[in-house]
Amino acid sequence: METADTASTAASTNTRTPAPADASRVGGDTRSQVMSVLLKRGPVAASDIAEELDLSAAGVRRHVDKLVEEKLAEPCAPRAVAGEEQGRGRPAKHFQLTAAGRERFGSHYDGLALDAVELIQQFGGEDAVRDFARARVEKILGDVEPSDDPEVTARRVAAALEKHGYAPSVHRTDAGIQICQHHCPVAAVAAAHPEFCEAEREAVARIVDTHVQPLALISDGDGICTTNIPLVAARTRTRPAGTATKGAADHD
Repeated sequence: METADTASTAASTNTRTPAPADASRVGGDTRSQVMSVLLKRGPVAASDIAEELDLSAAGVRRHVDKLVEEKLAEPCAPRAVAGEEQGRGRPAKHFQLTAAGRERFGSHYDGLALDAVELIQQFGGEDAVRDFARARVEKILGDVEPSDDPEVTARRVAAALEKHGYAPSVHRTDAGIQICQHHCPVAAVAAAHPEFCEAEREAVARIVDTHVQPLALISDGDGICTTNIPLVAARTRTRPAGTATKGAADHD
């Protein structure tokens, strides 16, 4: 017979962060969910993981310590957010997945993809690689409809990336709207052929109708890819039609 405590535990489990599709390669259910939060939110403190998963901080810390021991996670500094001041006192230790940890989520086909791209380069040169990269990102982002609100547009871009394994999140800061990709399913290809990152930025810039700024790249060894959409440019785009033109005419 199911007790009230058992039912409560089951209900709590149903609200937790989904485990990766290949959970058997990651480990037990709790361990896989801890890794999922590290992937999606890292750098993140163990206490924040515990709060998201509704688990004890001590229990989560044991899982994190084990992941660090196995070199699947690593301690790191908290992510600095432009325009935000750090609180007083010593910050809690934060953690993120290592490259080996991210590989548990499906980047084990990078070698095959890299071979294919290098074959394209061999027969068609850099232009062929660039065309292939643009065609690939078009398949991912080609159906994204822009909005007058740049944050809404950024979230639509993130939703499209989510379907292709990039584990994105969107954050609004004083410096701009940031699209963060916590996983890159083609990291090895992007590291060898920066045309893939460039094609992605070009596509995002076209969709949001303004320039974007790369702040971090997994292919460069960072734990996350971050693309910033400057707020000044975004505000300019959302002015009523004719406003900028009229202002310029007044100064002629």
